[in-house]
Amino acid sequence: MKAVGKRLKSRRESIGLSQVKMAEAIGSTQSSINRYENGQSTPSVELFRRYADYFDVSLDYIFARTDKPQGVIYEFKPKAAPEREEMRRFIEMCFDPQSPMNEKLKETLFRMMEENR
Repeated sequence: MKAVGKRLKSRRESIGLSQVKMAEAIGSTQSSINRYENGQSTPSVELFRRYADYFDVSLDYIFARTDKPQGVIYEFKPKAAPEREEMRRFIEMCFDPQSPMNEKLKETLFRMMEENR
């Protein structure tokens, strides 16, 4: 929690805010702010959210997981197993055989699965 405390203190000091004013802004007390910043206590999840909202930064930034205030943007890329027959059957079921684009859409999806292996 030391890294988190340093991050909270750094943010507060960067805008010239006292611990008393910070406490008022997020609904806490000056002594609690002091303990958070010194790593002696951990804010509740709700207070972490208030910090993030107040400073307009991500929780990843608050938790020192990144130095980017907007956080880390994760892109979910599930690994599909094209060799699994049930996945191929599922894809076959999803497309209307009457559609003129049916084969092209299926082939594109199968190709994408192959690329993500």
